[in-house]
Amino acid sequence: MTRSTFLPFAPPLIGDEEIDEVVRTLRDGWITTGPRAQRFEADFARLVGAPAALAVNSATSAMHLALVALGVGEGDAVVSTTMTFSSSIHVIEHQRARPVLVDVERDTLNIDPDQVEAAIKRTKGVKAILPVHLYGHAADMDAIYEIASRHGVAVVEDAAHSLPTRYHGRMIGSPQPGFEQPNLVAFSFYATKNLTTGEGGMLTGPPDLIEDARVWSLHGMSRDAFKRYTSEGSWYYEVVLPGFKYNMPDVQAAIGMHQLKRLDSMQRRRRAIVAQYDEALAQLPELETPVEREGVESAWHIYLLRLNTERLKIDRARFIEELRARNIGASVHFIPVHLHPYYRDRYGLKPAGFPVAQAEYERMLSLPLSPAHTDEDVADVIEAVTDIVRENRV
Repeated sequence: MTRSTFLPFAPPLIGDEEIDEVVRTLRDGWITTGPRAQRFEADFARLVGAPAALAVNSATSAMHLALVALGVGEGDAVVSTTMTFSSSIHVIEHQRARPVLVDVERDTLNIDPDQVEAAIKRTKGVKAILPVHLYGHAADMDAIYEIASRHGVAVVEDAAHSLPTRYHGRMIGSPQPGFEQPNLVAFSFYATKNLTTGEGGMLTGPPDLIEDARVWSLHGMSRDAFKRYTSEGSWYYEVVLPGFKYNMPDVQAAIGMHQLKRLDSMQRRRRAIVAQYDEALAQLPELETPVEREGVESAWHIYLLRLNTERLKIDRARFIEELRARNIGASVHFIPVHLHPYYRDRYGLKPAGFPVAQAEYERMLSLPLSPAHTDEDVADVIEAVTDIVRENRV
């Protein structure tokens, strides 16, 4: 049976509270960075247990600011994963530093700490490690932070998928106990994320680094517009750094403030959908369902399905086509960085250098997952996947 309407992959769940707050923001007359952005930062920092937070216009901006605040630049190297969206690696290039890509662990597809260690030992000038908490599942941070401590390098966590992920009881975004090197964490509020502001992001970390990042985030000005244009403000400012335009406006923060309040209920819905998928699809030997390691509470941003292609007569591309023919949206997360022409050609990267990421990429797809999806939507996805498997099993 085919749905009569197309099921979007990850529609946002926006309520009247968000809409009303945006309207109030417009009527109040302060729509750029101001009191609501400040409140959103404080509420977010409190939720994740971060010492400080900076609201920005994307997770890409947050990661870029993290590298800038840490002083990563030309001649430095940053170790990261090939299994991520390219923006995680672009920010290293923006700083004229060198990305050193490594392979992933098979179960979670997160960065492999053993390969991080090996990369640091063979590479001169490594200044930071940039792990990605892929699909909402935390990377092996105890191992990564231990490696970072031993080699004296900073850690910048890409947590674009990972609000509200917990790792051994602490929320991603809170400080790693006992870690003395700088660490910063970047979150995304893109339209498909667990919490959305349409576009947007947040950087968390030590107060001194966050304040440095704040100056960089708005043209390198010593005094931002909100401070200058209030009744207590002064017209005078100085440009102390060649900064960027990365600030989050109050119109976006107005959405985020209320998304933050409903985050718990949205996460309960995500976990309920994941449980339905697991119960139905884990019974099919043609499929491999995602894992959640002991000690990790995943944010379940992505429900990753892997095809046991030796048991099927069709490949991943055809499987997705069959889903679309049944009006089910699906995607692939991600095309590994080593396959993109820019990085492939610039650094001479080959699939053989990333055997796990390459093999898993060729058989993965992501199923629809949003708290906006109803039980009927989920049932339609399960029925479509099951039908495709039954029709195409070896």
